[in-house]
Amino acid sequence: MEIKRTVSKTPKIRLERIENNDMIYIYEWFKDIEFLKFYDYMPPIPQSGDEVDKTFRSYEKNDESDVFAIKLADINQIIGVAGFDDIVKENRVATLFIGIGDKNVRGRGYGKEALNLLLEHGFNQLDFHRIQLNVLEFNTAAISLYEKAGFEREGTYREFVLRDNKRYDLLLYGLLKSEWKKR
Repeated sequence: MEIKRTVSKTPKIRLERIENNDMIYIYEWFKDIEFLKFYDYMPPIPQSGDEVDKTFRSYEKNDESDVFAIKLADINQIIGVAGFDDIVKENRVATLFIGIGDKNVRGRGYGKEALNLLLEHGFNQLDFHRIQLNVLEFNTAAISLYEKAGFEREGTYREFVLRDNKRYDLLLYGLLKSEWKKR
């Protein structure tokens, strides 16, 4: 049986299963403090290739994650990673994440396209009832993107993150399938 590599696509991007040859780019992104500062609420500490491999192997081996490469459709080049983690199948709930690692393509709408593909995949193919996410308060571009897509701010972990000796809130957002369908 052949495994389907491309999960979803637009004319500009595709969400695909991550391949070994994509990892060289992912290693670079996970060494980049600027990328890590916005990507996660964990401290932005550069990771070794072995640490990155361990993280992505854990995604592959558990039922609580579904992770993809974001690739430019015309040249088959990986530009980021996206997916779901903390999937609770019994509740049909997942936490969404997106990271555009290639600095040269940020701000061109690929994150928006990836978000729309993830929502379609999550709600239609995986039948999630709810998709949620966490975002740092200083990531205003991501907040704007998520709110335009219909995510509702549901809460705040006050002063949750320490960056450059300053405290920042971690914002919690959620979107229900019924709300998404109305859009």
